[in-house]
Amino acid sequence: MADASCVPGRVIRVDRGRCDVVIADGDSGVSLVHADTGPVADPDPMKMPCTGDWAAVSVSAAGTFVKALMPRSTAMVRSSASQRSEGQVLASNIDTIGVVVALDVQPDLGRIERFLALAWESGAQPLLILTKADLADDAEGVRETVEQASPGVDVMVVSATTDEGMDILAAVLTGTSVLVGQSGAGKSTIANVLLGRSVMETRQTRSDGKGRHTTTTRELMPLPGGGVLIDTPGIRGVGMYDASDGLQQTFSEIEELAEECRFRDCEHVAEPGCAVLEAIEDGMVQQRRLDSYRKLVRENEWIASRSDARLRQDRLKALKAQGKEGMANMHAKRG
Repeated sequence: MADASCVPGRVIRVDRGRCDVVIADGDSGVSLVHADTGPVADPDPMKMPCTGDWAAVSVSAAGTFVKALMPRSTAMVRSSASQRSEGQVLASNIDTIGVVVALDVQPDLGRIERFLALAWESGAQPLLILTKADLADDAEGVRETVEQASPGVDVMVVSATTDEGMDILAAVLTGTSVLVGQSGAGKSTIANVLLGRSVMETRQTRSDGKGRHTTTTRELMPLPGGGVLIDTPGIRGVGMYDASDGLQQTFSEIEELAEECRFRDCEHVAEPGCAVLEAIEDGMVQQRRLDSYRKLVRENEWIASRSDARLRQDRLKALKAQGKEGMANMHAKRG
């Protein structure tokens, strides 16, 4: 528990149960301390300190400890790689989430939609950053394609090698910003340019276009023009985690059309009066978008059912009902 002896601080890095925290210092303004997270240790990884957290820190002769975490205003969360249906907080108290996508290979629109769903769900503002423009044959053409998969999101084309668009990107990233994306997308290279110095290690992308992990921890660093930046390790698995609101914003055109369907429980498969299917036939919506929407909604519901006892029971009842219906149909066919 925090008490009057604690001082406010911000977590800039977490590594193996210890935090690097910037705290208020009466003499020099701020100072960096290494704090133990023992007092706030929790079996739930969602409640453990992460980069960007505001904390109450106790500094005394007995040691330096994180005594309490302040409520998070925003947090980007994905499903962890474990089999326990847990969430993993990538960064907290962020204003802008820069989803970094490399243009030296064909962008995976489905993966972009996954990132955007988690970004919208966080409460922060998503921003798509298309990097390595100098290696693309038609960067603007790709940008137009990506924009169709990201309604309501600004899409920027940049190159850290030629500095194309980097001045605009630096002006856009105010407050607390985080860069997320696959390994090899160029996050650390962008971070070094924005920071004005070589802080993050970079490595050449593999010949097959897949990235190499160079950033191993999330770290918060001050930007020369104000604000702070969090660089993150490359993310291979972008699992949904309670992102229903984020999915609604990511696929806003489908959600809006669904309101015009004849049936409120329309699944947009073959129902008469389906506004979504009509929009696909008219070329207003791509079939790929609907397929991606269905896939991510199913995945989100599945992870929610595993982490929520009530939803898990509802899912079990639905499966049993489907089984009974299947048996009844089978018996009916056999006469």
